[in-house]
Amino acid sequence: MPLALLALAIGAFGIGTTEFVIMGLLPEVAGDFGVSIPTAGHLVTGYALGVVFGAPLMTVLGTKVSRKRMLMLLMGLFIAGNLLSALAPVFGVMLIGRVVASLAHGAFFGIGSVVAADLVAPDKKAGAIAMMFTGLTVANVIGVPLGTLIGQSIGWRVTFGVVAALGLVGLAGIARLVPDMSKPEGVRLRHELAAFKNVQVLLAMAMTVLGFGGVFAAITYIAPMMTHVAGFADGSVTWLLVLFGLGMVGGNLIGGRYADRALMPMLYVSLGALAVVLALFTLTAHNKIVAAVTIALIGALGFATVPPLQKRVLDQAHGAPTLASAVNIGAFNLGNALSAWLGGIVIAAGLGYTAPNWVGALLAASALVLAFVSAALERRDQVTGTVPAGSVPAGERTAVSH
Repeated sequence: MPLALLALAIGAFGIGTTEFVIMGLLPEVAGDFGVSIPTAGHLVTGYALGVVFGAPLMTVLGTKVSRKRMLMLLMGLFIAGNLLSALAPVFGVMLIGRVVASLAHGAFFGIGSVVAADLVAPDKKAGAIAMMFTGLTVANVIGVPLGTLIGQSIGWRVTFGVVAALGLVGLAGIARLVPDMSKPEGVRLRHELAAFKNVQVLLAMAMTVLGFGGVFAAITYIAPMMTHVAGFADGSVTWLLVLFGLGMVGGNLIGGRYADRALMPMLYVSLGALAVVLALFTLTAHNKIVAAVTIALIGALGFATVPPLQKRVLDQAHGAPTLASAVNIGAFNLGNALSAWLGGIVIAAGLGYTAPNWVGALLAASALVLAFVSAALERRDQVTGTVPAGSVPAGERTAVSH
């Protein structure tokens, strides 16, 4: 794999740390600002919504500059947002800082996915995308637990200061290792927008929203769930997040490996198993050992869907996939926002800290249904020889090929 993938993984490590570390620090942040845990959960929702809207916005704004320069600018925005969070005097300012940092997230992974895929042979594209996302998953093994430990021991503000420093390392890695690849000739915004006429692109994005949303329904409230229901001490949240991160690393690598071989079957297995495991988590959350195993499985099954879903969007968007790729990253976070909000609702309704697991199971099951629908439509189009709306015609595809 090219060294440029390492640079992308470094940036992903910093972004992954700030995205997920807040979950282990919700009680500390809520206590410091004097708000409830469901209100503190808005820091997850706000970040996720920032990714949803920031992904297409920043990608479109970046069409006039090289991909490398845009990646560097995005890391600068990420650094500024985390510094604002670290220094926030009130909850509202911290929420703004989270949103500022989130604006870089979707475009970074969207543009980075295209760059990663362009660096390798066609039959290794999902593996290259998975390699970049390895930085995000490793963040959950090292960055998030360490950040949680620092936040619980020294203060959550220190955690976000450290995250800003990680952003500087990511910026340096991109500047040093990512090649200054020229923009493809003939690509226009209309080509990028045309992808959204393709029902398969939209179905893949819907699967992204629902599938990974299922993961966040449970994981957003993992700290209070494990301390109040399973009976873990506050300090145990750190190593529980390590287990979740290890599961993500394994699932990401497996998903990338098999998405290049059998993409849709990989989605069937991972989404179906995820729905079952999330439903069982309502029961296993009451036992420390089984709960720990379940958390690792949720991480593995959830992230096993990421490389195949991202590759499916790239495949279906054909010659102009940058905007669709970025929007699909936003779709992951739309699912995060939706599930965090729904999880907060069921907790606030008095259904208990395990209730979000049922929300997650229903979301993952819905994604599985859409996967079968997508495959059925694809088989129908292959039989009838229909070209999906929004596909780039063969002749024009050559002109805009990435």
